[in-house]
Amino acid sequence: MSAAAIDIRGLRKSFGTTTVLDGVDLTVQQGHIVALLGSNGAGKTTTVNICATLLKPDAGEVRVAGHDVVQAGDQVRRSISLTGQFAAVDGMLTGRENLVLIARLRDQKDPAGIARRLLERFGLTDAADRRADTYSGGMTRRLDIAMSLVGNPSVIFLDEPTTGLDPEGRLEVWATVKELAAAGATVLLTTQYLDEAEQLADRIAILHGGRIIADGTLAELKALFPPAQVEYVEKQPSLEEIFLAIIGKKEAA
Repeated sequence: MSAAAIDIRGLRKSFGTTTVLDGVDLTVQQGHIVALLGSNGAGKTTTVNICATLLKPDAGEVRVAGHDVVQAGDQVRRSISLTGQFAAVDGMLTGRENLVLIARLRDQKDPAGIARRLLERFGLTDAADRRADTYSGGMTRRLDIAMSLVGNPSVIFLDEPTTGLDPEGRLEVWATVKELAAAGATVLLTTQYLDEAEQLADRIAILHGGRIIADGTLAELKALFPPAQVEYVEKQPSLEEIFLAIIGKKEAA
């Protein structure tokens, strides 16, 4: 397998008689943002949980940061962070206290300094000593992502990070993800919001029927769509139109 940040080959996972992943292949190069798209129940979270060592695969091979997720789970966990659909923030603690707690749990040196730097990085300094349950949705998610970065992970998994946020909160999280990528992190992002993938991703993979049925840049996926019809103005297909067309083609095949 390659030295990619995330390398998934032939990944399979079933729950009882229900097959969720049926031979998933996906590669994420270092420093890239890849968006994993799929309908509800397509297996996006299952894929992320296997990459993060929270689930064991039935078959296939998954390497994250160069380590096998089954054989070297401890090394994988030292190299990654995972932000799930629901924030892990303790609302009874201040933003600063949340960060210091995580730094201590991860046995980091200078927890107070780590908290201070992350608060500055994520624009939360002014709210650092307020209880987290007074934060807006966007602020809470930014704090959640900041907590996941304690220890400087090289690979970041964001599982539907803007679920339930208002438009302003979504924009705040988008800016945060772009900053992470600019700093050299590798990001695998799952989302149901197709505009989110358009805004953030270097590459887009579509998971459907237990497999990756399309994988490429937005321009490459647009090339799969019928050429734009020109009347007075050329109309380019949106990612939503591309996604639905790809799924429709696959189902009809």
